Amino acid sequence: MNDLLSTVHIKVNEGIYLKDPDSSELGKGIVSEGLLLIDEIGLEKTTFKKLAQRLGTTEASIYRYFESKFKLLVYLTSWYWGWLEYQLVFSITNILDPEKKLRIAIDVLSQLNEKKESGSHINFTVLTRVVVSESSKAYLTKDVDEANKEGFYAGYKRVVQRVSDVMLEIQPEFEFSHTLSSTVMEGIHHQKYFAQHLPSLTDTTEKPSQMSQFYGDMVLATLKSNK
Repeated sequence: MNDLLSTVHIKVNEGIYLKDPDSSELGKGIVSEGLLLIDEIGLEKTTFKKLAQRLGTTEASIYRYFESKFKLLVYLTSWYWGWLEYQLVFSITNILDPEKKLRIAIDVLSQLNEKKESGSHINFTVLTRVVVSESSKAYLTKDVDEANKEGFYAGYKRVVQRVSDVMLEIQPEFEFSHTLSSTVMEGIHHQKYFAQHLPSLTDTTEKPSQMSQFYGDMVLATLKSNK
């Protein structure tokens, strides 16, 4: 499956960038090195001046692709959700047992499969760390409504919808499938972050298997209690 996914082109909303980063080696470098820079020093300390120095180019050349580091972060998180959606679709297609399908879906969200490289210029292992620590900044912003209107979070919402649909296969009467789906997705990120930085806030480790087991049990118990 990973070999197949490595050939997939992830489409990101064109409104997020000024020039498609995939259209040139510089654009790909901005994305890949920008990701590494954010991972190393955090979004707050990341600047296009520092990124330009890493790339041996000018700030102006970076601004031709992205108007701000916020848009670069939105691009990265959009790419993450797009790639995760492909994993999800390939993993649960043709699985008939809805409970098994749900377990597999949560495995994907937890990234239980240890092979995480996408075959792209984007390092998915690093991207996952950045999404865990920085992705909420892509939507916890005063401009969230306008960004949402422009479709910047469409990939995230598609993944929520796909997991929600699986939940409804188990319990069609359940009223809170989107709430539960997004809670699981955000919760996995929070627990991974807590395990690494604030361990007294969690009983899990960063191991995907623990995340998957906990959230799988929680979701199934919730759905069954509402039957």
